[in-house]
Amino acid sequence: MLKMAADGGGKEMNEIKSQFSTREGAYKLLTHSEYSRPNRVPFNSQGSNPVRVTFVNVNDQSGNGDRICFNVGRELYFYIYKGVRKAADLSKPIDKRIYKGTQPTCHDFNHLTATAESVSLLVGFSAGQVQLIDPIKKETSKLFNEERLIDKSRVTCVKWVPGSESLFLVAHSSGNMYLYNVEHTCGTTAPHYQLLKQGDNYAVHTCKSKSTRNPLLKWMVGEGALNEFAFSPDGKFLACVSQDGFLRVFNFDAVELHGTMKSYFGGLLCVCWSPDGKYIVAGGEDDLVTVWSFVDCRVIARGHGHKSWVSVVAFDHYTTSVEESDPMEFSGSDEDFQDQIHFGRDRSNSTQSRLSKRNSTDSRPVSVTYRFGSVGQDTQLCLWDLTEEILFPHLPLSRARTHTNVMNATSPPATGSGGGGTVSTMTNNPSANGSNNSGSNTPGNSLPATLPRSNSLPHSAAGSANSKSAISDNPIATGVSKFATLSLHDRKDRHPEKDHKRNHSMGHISSKSSDKLNLLTKTKTDPAKTLGTQLCPRMEDVPLLEPLICKKIAHERLTVLIFLEDCIVTACQEGFICTWARPGKVGLLSSQNQANSPSGTVV
Repeated sequence: MLKMAADGGGKEMNEIKSQFSTREGAYKLLTHSEYSRPNRVPFNSQGSNPVRVTFVNVNDQSGNGDRICFNVGRELYFYIYKGVRKAADLSKPIDKRIYKGTQPTCHDFNHLTATAESVSLLVGFSAGQVQLIDPIKKETSKLFNEERLIDKSRVTCVKWVPGSESLFLVAHSSGNMYLYNVEHTCGTTAPHYQLLKQGDNYAVHTCKSKSTRNPLLKWMVGEGALNEFAFSPDGKFLACVSQDGFLRVFNFDAVELHGTMKSYFGGLLCVCWSPDGKYIVAGGEDDLVTVWSFVDCRVIARGHGHKSWVSVVAFDHYTTSVEESDPMEFSGSDEDFQDQIHFGRDRSNSTQSRLSKRNSTDSRPVSVTYRFGSVGQDTQLCLWDLTEEILFPHLPLSRARTHTNVMNATSPPATGSGGGGTVSTMTNNPSANGSNNSGSNTPGNSLPATLPRSNSLPHSAAGSANSKSAISDNPIATGVSKFATLSLHDRKDRHPEKDHKRNHSMGHISSKSSDKLNLLTKTKTDPAKTLGTQLCPRMEDVPLLEPLICKKIAHERLTVLIFLEDCIVTACQEGFICTWARPGKVGLLSSQNQANSPSGTVV
């Protein structure tokens, strides 16, 4: 049967793409490198927490040191990850755990302490607890918030503090975030807190007790769930996205607000940093990806390609390129791009001075292209390029490169609903006027029928004044650096999110925390008052990116996107973790297996 073009035809295709091409070549799905539960049966994901995947390298002498951990329903698995080299052997998990009464929601390895004999894995749960386990030794060493005295709500994100062997940060759907030390106990009574610092819609408290106990700090951030946080590459800053639609970026050491951004509509679900810490990308219920400048504290671009909520965003460290010399055109293999990466690992200079050097008007801008990706509840993978024309809009057009090209043949029709029955598109709202407040509609209906190309929108961003002056940062105390840690660079690739009701409107989002301290800082934000400001520019006021590729790659909503050196890893809510070989990286065994597999299928 002839394959129907992705952008044509009257009915939505249910075909899953098994490969896609970008300027660096073809990415191919390796069906025999798929990880899942050992029985390979699709998981009934109704009402379950998102499938999450984390990786760690244990520096195994055999050269196969990659390990993968993923949760599916009540189950948690730990395998050797063979990637593009060999087929996955699901019959021999290193560790498997099945939990009763609660489900794992997120997890994170400590990369500093990982060895072939031992790894430290934090696991957050739907009932609020956090467990520290060693899946190699098959040990369970500690359980934090065991009696749920600290927080009773779901853990939405857990991560080790970069550069620390003992400190970790936990976010909850209550909107609170806690700093723990693995060496300390949580106590047998509910903690009492003392206000340390508060500012614009956030407050930070220390734990009052005669002896040191967990949590060391309690952060109260925004309204509603705190859906995800991410540390900057140098570990000094923390980006948080919340159900109230705000991105808030904090100086983690000083516990101070650096800048904020508001979604176009609804909650923000995911966030990530560029490899050099200069840009932050967030995604969420407005179906958009939003690019925010760390230095200028403003939105510099939005990307429209998804037809439903964006669940994960991630930068591709291996295809992103920065170089100081003359602009160059990209061609050739993926290895060529990796050779051009010059993101220094020495981060001794302050973040501000480091970043302002490139963006200052008297210095010659570098030639730069950032690659990032996104996956969503529409079952689609989008790849995006952030190019000079967006980063440096004042440059003559002759210098601006135009790599963010849309491939029309791969863009599904805007009326399609994605894959399985649980995928919800937000483009069915009756309102079609996108110029009023964010409660009126999603961008799906407010965009013009023919999307403007990003290279035709070299806007100079009228509101480019630094937004720091508008930030209400009202410190009550200083010197909290004893709780924070060394600003070492620990790469984090997790993208946890939280399942949400599909009919959220901004007016119904509120904090469910019973903590009366919320009254100190939380004030309602009217979405109508932020639209058109620097917090949330109108659609026509910032460049609009179109995806390089936009491909349906699963039957169920996508929950994982991780860029590795040889491959891209995605996962859907059915519990299938897929490996996409980068151009030229298909292993011999995998390519032989691939030749015997039907095209476009996922086992």
